Amino acid sequence: MTRFDATLARLQSWDERVCVSLNRGIHLRPLLQLFRVVSRLGDGVFWYALMAMLLLADFAHSIRPVAHMVLTGLACTLVYKLLKRGTLRPRPYQVHQHVAAGTQPLDQFSFPSGHTLHAVAFTVLTCAYYPVLVWVAVPFTLLVAASRVVLGLHYPSDVLAGGALGALIAMASFSLV
Repeated sequence: MTRFDATLARLQSWDERVCVSLNRGIHLRPLLQLFRVVSRLGDGVFWYALMAMLLLADFAHSIRPVAHMVLTGLACTLVYKLLKRGTLRPRPYQVHQHVAAGTQPLDQFSFPSGHTLHAVAFTVLTCAYYPVLVWVAVPFTLLVAASRVVLGLHYPSDVLAGGALGALIAMASFSLV
């Protein structure tokens, strides 16, 4: 086994251990319910509601940030769908008997976490345009990221990759507007 292979094996082992450990949280009913709600809001509901509220509060000044969010969201969707089709990584609950699905996934594959990718991208944009919303957007995004692992739908590496991609896409989008 090469050094690279050994490093990958250690990372995979860590990924699985953390996933199994955090997934035990779904046995606590309040925690399961919390993360189900957060996950559902992370399906897009939270972000669509935020965009609608911004438009209702001040249409003239929010049309540009909201359009930026919509276009970035579309780019994020394209990237994560391409990656999921390319990697075909099964979800943790499909592979590990000690991981249970806390809710139904939106699609079949695990890598990367689309919820986290979108949440981070929208948070970067929201905080850039509306810094006062950092106190809402960042905690919500952290809960979305945690929900994906706790609910057994993603490995931590899926969430970390989704977050990194979301940040990169959001930052790159500023060069286009």
